[in-house]
Amino acid sequence: MSRHLVPTVIPPDLYGKHDHDPTTRVLDAVANLRVRWSTLINRRPIATRFDDARFPVVITDRALVAEDQAVISLGLRAPDGRALPRWAPGAHVDIELPSGRLRQYSLCGDPAQVAEYRIAVRRIPHGGGGSIEVHDELPVGTEVVLRGPRNAFPFAPPGRGSPAKRLHFVAGGIGITPILAMARAADRLGIAWTLVYCGRSRDTLPFLDELAELTGRVLVRTDDEHGIPGAPDLLDGVDQDTAIYCCGPTPMTAIIAAAVRTMPGVEFHSERFSPAPVIDGTAFEVELAGTGEIIAVDADQTMLDALLAVRPDQPYSCRQGFCRTCVVRVLDGTPEHREAVLTSEEHAAGTMLACVSRCAGGRLTLDL
Repeated sequence: MSRHLVPTVIPPDLYGKHDHDPTTRVLDAVANLRVRWSTLINRRPIATRFDDARFPVVITDRALVAEDQAVISLGLRAPDGRALPRWAPGAHVDIELPSGRLRQYSLCGDPAQVAEYRIAVRRIPHGGGGSIEVHDELPVGTEVVLRGPRNAFPFAPPGRGSPAKRLHFVAGGIGITPILAMARAADRLGIAWTLVYCGRSRDTLPFLDELAELTGRVLVRTDDEHGIPGAPDLLDGVDQDTAIYCCGPTPMTAIIAAAVRTMPGVEFHSERFSPAPVIDGTAFEVELAGTGEIIAVDADQTMLDALLAVRPDQPYSCRQGFCRTCVVRVLDGTPEHREAVLTSEEHAAGTMLACVSRCAGGRLTLDL
């Protein structure tokens, strides 16, 4: 069981790229006789083979859902109109884009609507290209393939799997997507809930109109009006027996996790946007068997990032060790596996994930 070090202040760039994601699960529980201490849960998938359902859907609706026109909502239905696989709040799907890119997006619609999924995507001009493709190249009528749904950010409402008595949601920018489904579920179940919704400005925040229709207490806090939020702002009203669900950039989840460690009786569940930093890494080299190229991987750098510097077309998606898109085969050397999705047989066959795993020696030779 590990504990990640977290900063005590939020840097100015709080609402950055949404790489989903989704990430690691850490259960950090401290028990003391009669007191239930804080539980910290960060996203990490259960170890499963990557054989989720794969099925076609058609884009049936496109709508701008933020005033800055940088966030679009897509409605997705089966070509023959049949019911789609069921899902629960917090779930996401993988979408195979026409370019071959694979991206994960949270389902932000209503789980009761079995005929349609809904996702929302913020345009990231300098990202990996997936969001631009969704915005510019997926008109209504386009057919794409989905995988999933899968849920690495499960929602356990009070009385239905959680001892908490109330819920507190924190969303940063596009992080509202899984939180919206959770808030809607809490509303339907009659559970008391609050939400702090943060962003650079109100015009960047999607779904404000839908949140206004729910009965929970929603506090919209923007940097241009209120400044960069701290833990007291993000945890406004949180007390004992509260379950916190947070989706947003890593600095946001980190500062909340640090605060929650000092709050007895509070649960914390989070989904982060970006990969966790490399912890206890050492430098090593990667040799590409096909060309003989030698690539240096720094101690604080992922092998995937080093590969992308010389092979920009190297496939990847989640960057957090669960989607398997960046799988590579090792011909020589000893991998240091830092994921929980590959089987022991796959490890024995030399399979590893470039986004999180490393080298236990000085060099790996890859079948590339």
